[in-house]
Amino acid sequence: MRASIEEYKAVETAALKFVKSVAEGNSAFARELFIDEAVLFGYLDGRLEHGSIEQFYHNVDTVSAGSDFKARVDVIDVEETLAVVRVLEEKWGGRIDFTDYLLLMKIDGAWRCVAKAYNQNSNTIQK
Repeated sequence: MRASIEEYKAVETAALKFVKSVAEGNSAFARELFIDEAVLFGYLDGRLEHGSIEQFYHNVDTVSAGSDFKARVDVIDVEETLAVVRVLEEKWGGRIDFTDYLLLMKIDGAWRCVAKAYNQNSNTIQK
C-alpha cells in the first residue's frame, strides 16, 4: 500500500533537519534525526568514511557550509515503517557536491535516520 502524501511530508520534514544542520554548521538538528546507533558510509576526498554517525556530526560542526551552499530533498519511497530520501548538496564548504541517501525508519511514531551513505561528485575531490 502506498503511503499517504501526509506521510511523505512527514519524512521530508524529518530529512530537512539534516539539511538545516549542514547549512548552519550545527549538528544539533541532525542529532534529533539520527538514532545513536546510526551508521555512515561514503568517500570524502577519496578516503572512505565509515562507522558511527559521530563523524558526520564532526564534519558539520567543523566545516562551514558557506554562502553558496544549496540543497534539495527528494523523498524516494515511503513504505509503512521505512523511507528512502535523497539529498543533493552543492558547494558544501565552498567546493564539494554530494549525493546523500538517508535510510529512515518510523520508530515510536517518529521518522528517524538509521543510515547515511553518500557520494562526493568526482569533480569536487581534492587530492
